[in-house]
Amino acid sequence: MKILALEKELKKVRTSDFKKYANEEAKVLWKLYIEGTVREFYFRKNENLAVLILEAKSKQAAEKTLMQLPFVSRKLIEFEIIPLKSYPGFARLFVHN
Repeated sequence: MKILALEKELKKVRTSDFKKYANEEAKVLWKLYIEGTVREFYFRKNENLAVLILEAKSKQAAEKTLMQLPFVSRKLIEFEIIPLKSYPGFARLFVHN
């Protein structure tokens, strides 16, 4: 299943906290991308917050994957996790009355 993960801002974190773990974060994210778990990653255009698209069996599996990220495991960031489903609206175009 596809999972949308939206970074939520944590007020108590300083920019210098991120610098300590930035290289490790990039390496882990790259590993997850190569494995096919994290399919896409972006930043919002209007805010410096990450948006990830994951492939996971469940919301709990996505949470476990995200905990591998140093920024998450060290509580520098957290994510809102939103399971997605396919858009069902096209089916009505093919219903014959």
